[in-house]
Amino acid sequence: MEMEMEMEGGERGKDNGEVAPRTVSDYLDPHYWNERFKSEEHYEWFKDYSHFQHLLRRHIHPSYSVLELGCGNSRLCEELFKDGVTDITCIDLSDVAVNRMRERLLVSGLHGVKVLQADMLELPFSSQSFDLVIEKGTMDVLFVDSGDPWNPNPATVSKVIKMLEGVHKVLKPQGTFISITFGQPHFRRPLFESPGFTWSVEWDTFGDGFHYFFYFLKKGRRSPESEPCHDEKRNELTISMLHEELEDEDYIFRTAIDVMEN
Repeated sequence: MEMEMEMEGGERGKDNGEVAPRTVSDYLDPHYWNERFKSEEHYEWFKDYSHFQHLLRRHIHPSYSVLELGCGNSRLCEELFKDGVTDITCIDLSDVAVNRMRERLLVSGLHGVKVLQADMLELPFSSQSFDLVIEKGTMDVLFVDSGDPWNPNPATVSKVIKMLEGVHKVLKPQGTFISITFGQPHFRRPLFESPGFTWSVEWDTFGDGFHYFFYFLKKGRRSPESEPCHDEKRNELTISMLHEELEDEDYIFRTAIDVMEN
């Protein structure tokens, strides 16, 4: 039986080999992920399913078709399957991650989960294919070299908008996009609310010490001003971490994405 330990933000098997990034820019390099997934059995970015299950259950139904972006070696699809969702498609850019995920699901007997090698910036699906699209930390990778979080560089913005356009396209009418991220509302809302997107933008938070953001965007329900679940003042958090968080890889990832103003 695999022994695992949980950290503030990530869960990693103790017996895994570890391929640490030299710089945060490695997170943008497919070769880095291939090397990492060759030796790493399992890692959960931004907490495991148990920490946000209460939020996600409000938006899933056994009849839904679900697309997971950037599955990596997460166990999110298995947890969704246990919660009754059986029409699941997972994609990842890494062929190593895809092959290992297929092997793992085969051993587990989850034959209905589809795993494909695909780029989230070029989704290979028809319009209105899914009831729900979910990503957990995948979009955050696009921000590792974005510069000033208040004024991200145009190349980053272009990639994020392209990703969101693809998600919007493959969602069915009244479909939901869920984004689990470090990105705070004052950084994410201008992107989520770009012209052309017909979804509402709401969010909640979860986690201890540092809050992770759980955004749920409902297609076809855009209003002149999307209303958050919490007020802006409460959401403008500063980095306040427990000692064990300083040793977690997510800490490096977090500080590279959202640089607070204080």
